[in-house]
Amino acid sequence: MKSINRQSLKRLTIVFIAIVAVVTLASGCAGNSRNSRKNNPGKVESITVGMEATSVNSLIYIAESQKYFEANGLKVTIKDDYPSGAIAAEGMLKGEVDVATAAEFAIVRQAFVQQDIQTLGSIDMFMHMKLIGRKDLGIENISDLKGKRIGVPLKSAADFQLGRFLDLHDLDKNEISIVDVQAPQAVDALINGEVDAVVAWQPNVLALKDRLGDQANIWSVQSGQPMYCAVVTTGKLATENPEAIKRFLNALKQAEDYVIQNPGQGRAIVQKRLDYDDGYIKTIWPEHEFSLRLDQSFILAMEDQARWMIANNLTAEKSVPDFLDYIYEDAVMAVKPKSVNIIRAR
Repeated sequence: MKSINRQSLKRLTIVFIAIVAVVTLASGCAGNSRNSRKNNPGKVESITVGMEATSVNSLIYIAESQKYFEANGLKVTIKDDYPSGAIAAEGMLKGEVDVATAAEFAIVRQAFVQQDIQTLGSIDMFMHMKLIGRKDLGIENISDLKGKRIGVPLKSAADFQLGRFLDLHDLDKNEISIVDVQAPQAVDALINGEVDAVVAWQPNVLALKDRLGDQANIWSVQSGQPMYCAVVTTGKLATENPEAIKRFLNALKQAEDYVIQNPGQGRAIVQKRLDYDDGYIKTIWPEHEFSLRLDQSFILAMEDQARWMIANNLTAEKSVPDFLDYIYEDAVMAVKPKSVNIIRAR
């Protein structure tokens, strides 16, 4: 009886080993098949991206440099000669490019006129907007802004940030002279004394700091509230070619992973691409948080800006748009689901 049991056990062992071998072989073949599909995603899709040549678009530059777009079956053309993200978004809506990047304020403006714009996700949260005042013109403290001239691009995100900054410091905007100074003229306007203070961002902040030296007083006008660089497209493209959108965001996720794992190399790629000097890139890099995400805070920021536009008669609308109508979350959910925390009513 013992002999029979040993023989039976031996046969069972042989059968078990054979089964394990077959399963292992099958799994290996399946894995190879999946890897093959991943490395060869099929038809190459073409996407043109419109944006401003600035560090908020670092993930796009890194994805291009590391050939992540190609690895995801994309032929991406970067058109970064737009003077601002808002104008890039307008160009996208006109059909000049397939995808654009812009700050959330541009999306608010387009939502008020019910344009076919969809946010795919944000790729940067940044804190680079400053209020620079001249000490020699009497601005030692924030309270000294009362009765002074402040330059800012009117009806813009900077104008919104300035208004909130003044509110938080109990300063009446009506007791301050607000002068329309566009970003390219910010440095000259303050240096020439056309205004006593100006709202500016890089590279103008460093330029003013270098020119004014100890006579410059600099405060963050964002009051702790980050701004977002969002990737936007049309609802038509998102609906007709969702696979291309997913591949594009996957390449940006890979770029994000690269920055996390290789911070120095990521910074060097952006520095070379935008021709920044060492001092400049070291100054601005900590002002950014590069990450593909869709946060509820992004929605709240747009709602806050929409209320400000209504209160300042910058739109004929009287109610805040439902910004969930301008969010396309399927693509980022497919490539980075844990980064999505948009609240939708069920």
